[in-house]
Parts: sequence; C-alpha cells; structure tokens
Amino acid sequence: MKQDTKPARIPAQTARLRAVGAHNARLKELRLAFRRAELTPRGECALEGVKLLEEALRHGQHIETVFFSESARPLAEKLLDQIGARTETLVLPTALFNSIVPSETPQGVAALLKLQSCTSAQLLARAKDGPFIVASGLQDPGNLGTILRSAEAFGAAGIFLTEGTVSPYNSKVLRGSAGSIFRMPFLQISSAELIPLLREHHVRLLATSSHQGTPLPEANWSLPLAVFIGNEGAGLPREILHQMDETLVIPQAAPVESLNAGVAASIVLYEAARAGQR
Repeated sequence: MKQDTKPARIPAQTARLRAVGAHNARLKELRLAFRRAELTPRGECALEGVKLLEEALRHGQHIETVFFSESARPLAEKLLDQIGARTETLVLPTALFNSIVPSETPQGVAALLKLQSCTSAQLLARAKDGPFIVASGLQDPGNLGTILRSAEAFGAAGIFLTEGTVSPYNSKVLRGSAGSIFRMPFLQISSAELIPLLREHHVRLLATSSHQGTPLPEANWSLPLAVFIGNEGAGLPREILHQMDETLVIPQAAPVESLNAGVAASIVLYEAARAGQR
C-alpha cells in the first residue's frame, strides 16, 4: 500500500511564531530600549507583560514586534488572535528572554511599539478639558505611573514632563500606568519652553507644597490651569516656584512631613474633578 508522504500541516497560528536567537536585530533593539528606558531609533518603546500588551492592542497602538519566551508558547498561541497579522511575532529561548526583560518574574511576553505622539499645540488645545499636570524633576517611576493613571481617572487634559523627570518609557512607569499611558496625552519639554507657552495660553500656574499655601478646599479650580508636582525630596526648584501664580497645600496631620508625590497629585486631581462637578 502506498504511504502518504505529504508533510504534516503546521497550524497557521504556530507558523506565525518565528524562533530567533541572541543575534536577532529586533531583539537587540528590545534590549537597548529596556536598558536605556528611551525610544529606539525607529521611535518605539519596549513594554512587558500580558496586561500591558492587551491594553495596547485594545487601544489601537501600532505594535511592530511581539516577543515570546519558549515557555510561553501556549500563551502566544492564545494571544495571536488579538495580534494583527502584520505584527512580527518572535520566540526566544526562555533563558535569553528572561535575561532581557526587567521583570523579576517574567510572564513571557514583551513588545516594541510606537506610542501615539503629541505636540505642544495639540496638548494646549485641550486646556479647557481639564487641568494639566506638570511633572518637574519627578524621579520615581512608580510615582509617574500613578500620576498617569490618576490623570486619566480624574479627567486631566494632559501631562507635561520637564527636565529631570523619569522617562515615560521606563518599564516601571509603563506598568504603573496600567495602560493609561496609551490614552493620556503627554509631552517631554523643558521648563524654559513650557512656562512661556502656558502663559501665552492664559493657563494659571499652581504649585503644590506640603507646608504652606491655599488649602485645597479653598482653591480656585477654574480652567485653564496647570499643577506643578516637584521632586520627591527637594520639591520644585526656587526659580520655578517664583513663576507660580499660587501655591496649594493639602491639609494633613502635623506629624506627617509630606505625602508621596503620586498620592499628592492624585488628591489634587480628585479635588479639581470634584470642584468641576459642583
């Protein structure tokens, strides 16, 4: 009897997964993007984790390449239904994948994607939509991630990131934002350029302080306005403080020296949103 010599058919989903090694060019870009916490020459950032990837896909982000560890092949085959056919999907040896991603407990998926960019003109056009947050010298990635999340939750118009502030492409910022970074407009800009722009658009400049100023419940929340959040330890530089229209203070128990920057920004954003609903 004649034997069937046709090769076994490879499932279409599995065929999309291409195994690569350490010398793959895209893998080198992923490694550098994670290590430097900045955009690649192609303008892509690196992300890690199932939730972030799903959030990016859900909100129409342009994903160039998705990387899976060999141990995450079952996960890969499930996610391929959500990943567009034009997106490159690569599989790496598990040890190699784990050596590249920053997480201590990798989920086996990472990606390179292009975040939607925003110009100063586009951001300032939103001035009547809600308050702006200005992160000035904010260095903790967890704080910036929290601020991005709270900014979306409480209807901020956008976020400006000035000199000395942690990169928005830091993996901890991306993870802490829980996907809000894909929806909340932000722009990296110097204070010297930003403050005149805000003045030109009649935006009031408010600083936050842990010691003295207008108590939050008494503040004027009429738009347009921008709230400056300073460095976790040093606060806002004196030259920036001198250019503010008003300083806000969050009433708190005397033994507490100050609040976490992410918490303080979240309280300010909540109070602004509450005032806008009155």
